[in-house]
Parts: sequence; structure tokens; C-alpha cells
Amino acid sequence: MTPPLTAGICEDDAELRRVVRDALREEGFAVRTTANGSDAVAAFCAAPPDVLVLDIGLPDADGRDVCQALRARGVGAPVLFLTARDTLPDRLSGFHAGGDDYLVKPFALAELLVRIHALVRRVPAAEEPATLADSGVRLDAATHAIVHQDRQISLTPTEFRLLARLAAHPGEVVRRAGLVAAAWPDGAIVHDNTLDAYLARLRRKLREAGAAEVIETVRGVGYKLR
Repeated sequence: MTPPLTAGICEDDAELRRVVRDALREEGFAVRTTANGSDAVAAFCAAPPDVLVLDIGLPDADGRDVCQALRARGVGAPVLFLTARDTLPDRLSGFHAGGDDYLVKPFALAELLVRIHALVRRVPAAEEPATLADSGVRLDAATHAIVHQDRQISLTPTEFRLLARLAAHPGEVVRRAGLVAAAWPDGAIVHDNTLDAYLARLRRKLREAGAAEVIETVRGVGYKLR
């Protein structure tokens, strides 16, 4: 029997935490919950879930800092942020911290479930690593990382999906809309500067792996791998 998908919840509001937990269990997820950032880092680093629901306004930490701490420790699970703040800078800061989607409180439970299922569906299955152009850098789906010689640089799920879409079409221009569709759940609010910020982060990580200037901007159209 295939084991159930696992979901992690970090939310300090006990009632909301219970409601989300019960709804995910009804959807077939095995659910673990925490109420603060330090417990979340400890629990979800020890046993990374398949998807993570993370409140930004935690009592002991900013949820974005928790997300960054998880990413730094190699946790690649897609992260759905919950927050009461809905300004563009707030949304961008969540994406910059390594989040994959953003839902504003109060929200409809049905929408949260749709977004979570979309995030889980978009996590790629493990497959043979793809080599990026002539750089010698490999995109490894099994580890969600780019690998070059003895270096391995972890990617967030969104970064991985963006690079995988580009790697599937080497030398071809992938339009911005195609990249957004490949990397974010349906209905996610993705502004142009959000996509640009993610591509800038990918370029930085590729440079760290020894593949400088692999991603080329085609102004007014999209991006391509050289």
C-alpha cells in the first residue's frame, strides 16, 4: 500500500490549527502540527513533510525566517504561507524566503485544500538527472538540487520547477507565462518582479555551482538556457 502524503502545519492559533489539521486528514494526509517556529524547525527537519502550511505571524519567530531556516537545512517541501497581510511587499517577501504560495486570512478552507493539492502535484517525481547545456551542471530530481563535481546546491520546489521547465527546452525561449504556469499553483498571484526575483536567485545558485550565465533573458518574451 502506498503511504499517505504527509503535511506539516505551523500555526499558533489553536482553533485554526485544528481546523486545517482535520481538513487535511479528511483529504488523506498524515498530519503533524506545531505552534511555534522553533518546534517547526526541529520537527520538520527531523522528518520533512510532503507539504508545509506555515503561518507568518508566529509568537517566537517570523514564519519567513522559519522557512529560510528549513531551506538552509535542506527541507525542500513546498510551503504555503498563511498571513493576515496582503500587500505586494509582503507577498514578495514570502516568495523570496523560499515560499511557494501565499494565502491571506481569513480564507475559505476549500481554497486552502485546492492550493495544497496543486503544490503536491507539482513536486516532480525522481528521475535521471538532466545536464544543463555544456556546463556539466546536473539538475537532480531525486535530491531537488543542482550538482556540479563535488558541489550540491539545494533548490526550493519553485526554483526546481522553473529550472526543470527551462532544462526541458534547451536553447528555446520559454515565455514568462509558461514559466509561471510550470512553477506556481493555479490561481497563485505571481507578479513580473516575483518571477524575476526567482530567476535572479536561480542564477546566483547556478554561479555557486559553477555554471555562470546559463540562463539568458530574452527581453519582452521570456528566458532560455544557453
